[in-house]
Amino acid sequence: MSRGLDHIVHAVHDLDAAGEFYSRLGFTVGARNRHAWGTHNRLIQFSGFFIEILAVAEPEKLGSDGFSLLFGKFNERFLKRGEGFSLLILESSGVSADAHAFQANHIAASDILRFEREGKRPDGSAVKVAFSLVFARDDIAPNIGFAVCQQHFPENFWNPAFQKHPNTAKSIGGVVIVAENPADHHIFLSAFAGERELQSSSSGVTVKTRRGEIQVMDPGAFETHFGVTAPDVTNGARLAVVRLLVGDINTAAAMLRRSEVVSQTRMNRLVVGPNAAHGATIVFEAG
Repeated sequence: MSRGLDHIVHAVHDLDAAGEFYSRLGFTVGARNRHAWGTHNRLIQFSGFFIEILAVAEPEKLGSDGFSLLFGKFNERFLKRGEGFSLLILESSGVSADAHAFQANHIAASDILRFEREGKRPDGSAVKVAFSLVFARDDIAPNIGFAVCQQHFPENFWNPAFQKHPNTAKSIGGVVIVAENPADHHIFLSAFAGERELQSSSSGVTVKTRRGEIQVMDPGAFETHFGVTAPDVTNGARLAVVRLLVGDINTAAAMLRRSEVVSQTRMNRLVVGPNAAHGATIVFEAG
């Protein structure tokens, strides 16, 4: 079963500072949400995809299993090494079937986990949102968390008002993983994304999903494409880039200039590197 990109987690130390940074980039950033296991987040929605800015705000609430272990403590360990993109989550239209598929392919890292929280509409009224996730594991990428997510009340979560961004960003183009040997991740990514056909090139490996691409590049190809220093992959692959499609690349560029955000143009893309973007690389592309 093919699974498109659902969201990416950007782990940070200071949630409000990171939210303010994304606002300076020209995004509409949601209010703070709280998880029972101690992580807090703020969301940036697009069509069918979102960025989850996340901080471990109440570490004393972290437990030893479930979301506390696979999500909370994972991000706590991640942040000890620095900020950046920590988890890649794909959409699930049937989480039970995905759990069985992960087990059959020997990539399962959890059973089905479900949680609910209160959400807010633009007018401030409360609604219930609920999610079921199954986590997966790539043994040669211990610094990246992987999961699929099924939303039980999508009508309460997705909101066009939250998807309007002054920088004209509208949808996900893809994400980029950096690895010493991209081909080593071929089998895992095929099972994780539910895609048999992967493309190989001199730049690495690409999985075309129902919503966006997953690219795996070696450090040299990464630096050629994006013009920033590749993350250290000595201890395993790293999730490094989110590629966002914008309606008007000139408007996005003007917002970066006005906000005095350091960026560069590379291969007709606007690139905001990890030194500015809390350890992540954020790329704007015309689309």
